Amino acid sequence: MLGFLVLTSLAAVVLAELEPQPRYLEDRLERVVGGEVARPNSWPWQISLQYRSGSRYHHTCGGTLIERGWVMTAAHCVDSKRTWRVVLGEHDLYSNSGREQIMDVSAVYIHPRWDASRLLDGFDIALLRLSSAATLNSYVQLGSLPPSGQILPHNNLCYVTGWGVTSTGGSLSPQLKQALLPLVDHKTCSSASWWGSSLKNTMVCGGGGADSGCNGDSGGPLNCLVDGQYHVHGIASFVSSMGCNTPRKPTVFTRVSAYIEWMDSIMV
Repeated sequence: MLGFLVLTSLAAVVLAELEPQPRYLEDRLERVVGGEVARPNSWPWQISLQYRSGSRYHHTCGGTLIERGWVMTAAHCVDSKRTWRVVLGEHDLYSNSGREQIMDVSAVYIHPRWDASRLLDGFDIALLRLSSAATLNSYVQLGSLPPSGQILPHNNLCYVTGWGVTSTGGSLSPQLKQALLPLVDHKTCSSASWWGSSLKNTMVCGGGGADSGCNGDSGGPLNCLVDGQYHVHGIASFVSSMGCNTPRKPTVFTRVSAYIEWMDSIMV
């Protein structure tokens, strides 16, 4: 299920935002293309963002626990008026392991320059204030953020994680997946045969081959290995409508290190 389409005259390609769509019990849950099912709670900062429809809540996006009372996600996940909640320690959306912590969202802070009609401008980032502080344990931990402005080298090892589609229109599972998406540097990813000049320097690319993020992974982390520790360097934002794993059209993430100062100004 694709989100709204944006035609960019600069790159002459059609983009599909990893936008959440209304889902009900009969709808298919969507997850990472390629990769494998993650070991339960091996990415303990990964959260499931859910919205209320009637008396039930439904998964729509991913996100990252960055403080005990704060979650980072994509702006396009939360720019509609809904009742939200966050599930921490989640692995299987259809099974309760007893490790989950369910938190209401008390406030949503969307970057002031986010414009849903201008996805390619960037600023696809939002912060969620939780109604209570998370309890940190083996299953729920904080994601580490990069220093402000940090840019990683080409082919840095990174993983995307989420509950998005396994292929464009493919088979589905409620379990959290992970896929290796080596980072693609800005020079390569903004070249004419890749994303072109539509790619802003506040974005970062991962993959570009058989594995990718896809619809339903929105807002989730790009986990990159730096000095032996994973840091969250990206927020899943959009893919090509030609297919989530189209060659030379890597998953595009909001570059977290470009927004550290803005986040610090909100979480005071």
